[in-house]
Amino acid sequence: MSDVFDLTTNLISRRSVTPEDAGCLPLIGERLACLGFRIEHLRYGEVDNLWATHGAHNTPGQGPLLIFLGHTDVVPSGPEEKWQSPPFEPIVRDGYLYGRGAADMKGSVAAMVVALERFVAAHPDHPGRVGLLLTSDEEGPANLDGVRRVTDHFRATGERIDWCVVGEPSAKEKLGDLIRVGRRGSLSASLAVRGVQGHVAYPEKALNPIHAFAPALAELAVERWDDGNVDFPPTSFQVSNLNAGTGASNVIPGSLTALINFRYSTASTAIDLRARTEAILAKHGLDYTLEWNLSGEPFLTQAGGHLREVVVSVCRDLCGHDPDQSTGGGTSDGRFIAPLGAEVVELGPVNATIHKVDECVRVAELERLPDLYQAICERMLQA
Repeated sequence: MSDVFDLTTNLISRRSVTPEDAGCLPLIGERLACLGFRIEHLRYGEVDNLWATHGAHNTPGQGPLLIFLGHTDVVPSGPEEKWQSPPFEPIVRDGYLYGRGAADMKGSVAAMVVALERFVAAHPDHPGRVGLLLTSDEEGPANLDGVRRVTDHFRATGERIDWCVVGEPSAKEKLGDLIRVGRRGSLSASLAVRGVQGHVAYPEKALNPIHAFAPALAELAVERWDDGNVDFPPTSFQVSNLNAGTGASNVIPGSLTALINFRYSTASTAIDLRARTEAILAKHGLDYTLEWNLSGEPFLTQAGGHLREVVVSVCRDLCGHDPDQSTGGGTSDGRFIAPLGAEVVELGPVNATIHKVDECVRVAELERLPDLYQAICERMLQA
């Protein structure tokens, strides 16, 4: 039907469940190399990353540099018999393209590639540089060898990124109705509370870690960590898993484990949240250990930033409405690019079906997405 449709269906047909790439990145790299893009395949561990740039003699550090950021990996399909059609066999029904990754985010990746191809063909001697950074490790739990690792490479080579457009599915009901201008930070911990195992009939000879932890958990759950600010809601604390016991009803457990998470705003820091959590646990006299994991710091592209203003104007001019400008949702790989000093904005298709059975994207909106990305290139670089 079109370049973006054909590339999207090609990518969906590849079973690229994290961290497998299934040949997506070599396919894209070969297309862009034909147009003079400088191609680097960066493999770390089991993860493939693609870094492609064009302009200013393809010299690292020669800006200004606008990049598009995405991922070719997808989450597992779940039971395939639950799908109306096989998840890795793209099909159009009632104006929607179905398949795992259609919205998250192989459609956006294809649109980025097509937009860059069109932009370079129309402006072969464009000002500044454009780039595409793709990874096969965005959906995984660790994200150690994807964009996080590539940023170490950027620091070592002196690469500077000025602006970054992330193709995560941002829209609520129609293309361009919402963009993300920042994200909350994510701080997790695995908590182990030690007790003394024993018989439930002799509690004086045991120490129940569930009972010991309960008052601390109650205090953690009602703590007001901050009030948020004009750009972010207040920080939230959640327990995502709580486990104890042997499975027998007559045994007091000897230990308890809990998984906790903070989604925090720029009104707090990870150091402060850790200190306050540990102070509450110590206050209740618990025998515990904590293993912390900082997945990403919060980031924000301030109002008045050039990229933010351009993306808003593109949505207004090409989609016919002013987008909501949000910092909601989970995390994205933009959290690794923002610390490099880049303005980061997320713009992609409707996110209603991501990670679900029968994931899909409206074909008409998929066809329009390259126009938005190309317009961003032209306005940002004034080509």
